[in-house]
Amino acid sequence: MTRRSCAIYGVGIVCAHLLIIGIGLVVAQVFQTLIHNRLKKEITLTEGSRVFETWKNPPPPVFMQFFFFNISNPDEFLDGSKPVVSQVGPYTYREYRPKENVSFVENGTKVSAYQPKTFVFLPDRSVGDPDMDMITTINIPAVAVMNKVKDSFWRSSMLSILMNSMKVGIIMTHSVNELLWGFKDPLLSHIHLTNPDIDEYFGLMYKKNGSNDGEFVFHTGEADYMDYGRIATFRGESKLSLWKSEQSNMINGTDGSTFHPLLSKNERLYIFSPDLCRSIFMEFEKDVEVKGLPAYRFTPPRDVLASKDENPDNEGFCVSPKECLGTGLLKVSMCRKGAPVVASFPHFYLGDKKYSNAIEGLNPVREHHQTYLDLNPTTGVPVRASKRAQVNIIINRIPGFPKTKFLNETIFPVMFINETVVIDDVSAAKLHKLLLMVTLVSNFPLIIVGLGAVLLLVFIGLIIRERKEKMTTKEKTSYSPVCNKESDEKNCDTYVGMTPIIEKS
Repeated sequence: MTRRSCAIYGVGIVCAHLLIIGIGLVVAQVFQTLIHNRLKKEITLTEGSRVFETWKNPPPPVFMQFFFFNISNPDEFLDGSKPVVSQVGPYTYREYRPKENVSFVENGTKVSAYQPKTFVFLPDRSVGDPDMDMITTINIPAVAVMNKVKDSFWRSSMLSILMNSMKVGIIMTHSVNELLWGFKDPLLSHIHLTNPDIDEYFGLMYKKNGSNDGEFVFHTGEADYMDYGRIATFRGESKLSLWKSEQSNMINGTDGSTFHPLLSKNERLYIFSPDLCRSIFMEFEKDVEVKGLPAYRFTPPRDVLASKDENPDNEGFCVSPKECLGTGLLKVSMCRKGAPVVASFPHFYLGDKKYSNAIEGLNPVREHHQTYLDLNPTTGVPVRASKRAQVNIIINRIPGFPKTKFLNETIFPVMFINETVVIDDVSAAKLHKLLLMVTLVSNFPLIIVGLGAVLLLVFIGLIIRERKEKMTTKEKTSYSPVCNKESDEKNCDTYVGMTPIIEKS
């Protein structure tokens, strides 16, 4: 056997081994399992893990935008006409939300933390000056107090007289800053004198700049990667006690900033929101890309705020028949000191049409009013998100208060927020490198198969070339007489001549 033959057979043997090993690794998913197990160990809320420091101090900037609804026909509205509103905003703030008092509990299987939020105004991203811009809207403190005393004829009568003497009406006008961060309300101040528990200040974000929602305890995800970032307790409780059913009171999911790695398109993601006093869920909508990073977009479906008729599971959020509203609304009075506050998506997006049709100036649009989360499926890292929610107040006729006698029951929009975040360039670059490494390791068996396929082609080529050369050599070899046929055959000797055939003439 020649050296060339040995080389050919050697290539064939190496090719066969590479193909067998590569295909075996692909079928067994050995390298993919290895890298996934590595990710599960790295993405945990433990000291020294890949994500712990960024979890404590998230680097991507968070922006909070506030939009207000200014009523342009207050007198006509009080006389029973359809309210006409115009959207004013955004007033944008940079939101800082580092975690504080971080400590490990229960033998390191859980971690507790507080998350104070600080807001800094950004004039270049806003439509005007929040100290100068005035908004005319519903007098929420007055409506809240009226609803509080409406079941008592004596108290409602006294309050009505007091409001008339103080010239306090259903409509109020204040600056954006006052509506957000608080102002001293004359009616509340008067009540505060006899009832110190009533705060004399009111604001939609009153006492929320620099404060926190309370202590959260999270699962680290070390024991089970599916529990990464999942809330174990909130304010020392593992469930709420606000709603009517056990299911409605459950604290499910994360706080919305972390999600387990290796996401599936078929799963529901749960998020607990202290602002809504409940957990909501989100479902996969579509594939997207953010700064070159692949992501799954998850959004809350209509079922989340559907009526009990559309979604019987939501009946638990009806503390009483009066608390049960239509699709797209959630009454949160029980965690707003009894005020008739209703939460919804902006412009009543995903809600019954009757709510947006009752207010002139509303136009729900998916692109502007949908809440969504764009998550990298490999790591679970949020690469882009937008949380949008609207604060509404229930307006109707209240017995004992002549000021409300012409009012039609209306869910009146006061303000909506748009809280957004997009991964920063530095974090995106780091995530790109991590995903590249995951891809290379996961696809290493395919690289082996590819190399085996290339060697297979080389082997086939060498075999074909070898056969062609043998055929050519065979054709050029013959037996021929030494002399010419025209000569006397008796005088011609013959022998085997390894020479080219002499042309006959």
